[in-house]
Formats: sequence, C-alpha cells, structure tokens
Amino acid sequence: MPRTVPNRRMPRHHPMLHRPPHHRAHGAKARPVRISDLVLALLGVALLDGLALAAAFTLAAGTTAP
Repeated sequence: MPRTVPNRRMPRHHPMLHRPPHHRAHGAKARPVRISDLVLALLGVALLDGLALAAAFTLAAGTTAP
C-alpha cells in the first residue's frame, strides 16, 4: 500500500526569512529614536500651534468666517 505523504521534503513557494529570536525576559527595550520621527513630531506640534494661534486671533478680532 503506497504512502500518502512523500518521504522527502517539498520545497516551499515562499521561503521565510530566518530572524534571530528576541529575548524580552525583563520587558521590551525601547527602539532608538530616529531623526525623521523627531522632525515629524516637531512639524505636527508647529502646525497645531499655528492653527491655535490663528483661531485665537480670529476670535480676538471678532471677525467671523465667511
């Protein structure tokens, strides 16, 4: 009676990358901060501050939006 499962291993269509295991015994370590992340954060804060200042000047001047 023939076997239903072949004896040799079949090749995979999508080979997986082998990554070293992460050792997180005492909590996750923080990733280093990239300069681009800091620039984007500062840009977001600056845009929000600009919007808040524009709204404050509009309310202080007493003009209404069209």
